Amino acid sequence: MELNDEIVINAPQDRVYAALNDPEVLKQCIPGCEELIKHSDTELEAKVVLKIGPVKARFSGNVVLDQSGAPDTFSLTGQGNGGAAGHAKGGADVSLIADGDTTVLRYAAKAEIGGKLAQLGSRLIQSTAKKLAAKFFKSFAEVVNEDASVQA
Repeated sequence: MELNDEIVINAPQDRVYAALNDPEVLKQCIPGCEELIKHSDTELEAKVVLKIGPVKARFSGNVVLDQSGAPDTFSLTGQGNGGAAGHAKGGADVSLIADGDTTVLRYAAKAEIGGKLAQLGSRLIQSTAKKLAAKFFKSFAEVVNEDASVQA
């Protein structure tokens, strides 16, 4: 499954990049996130509860960031285990393009799922993934925009 999109955030590139690396910001924006622990600048551990169709699962997983192209680009890879519900793994490439006082955030994400979740059908999985991604980026833009107006 692949997801691609872009969003304009009303904050400069350095502020957007910093927010994408802030566990507190990410925790409030990730749908269903119960816990997000930063083990290092490049390693995070997450606990997320998601409902996909009739299946509700608590995922525990790890995310590794590759910041070698920062602050213009970075990528992340992760995998999570939802017990009997199944497992997921994937990654995303993110680019941040400065445009005056705003930043264009583009992402391309890929994911693979297995177990009970994979039996739900690709259409349901794809639409749920799109909704979750849209919810994350809408929340993220709101938090960063709010933060920018507080600091202004």
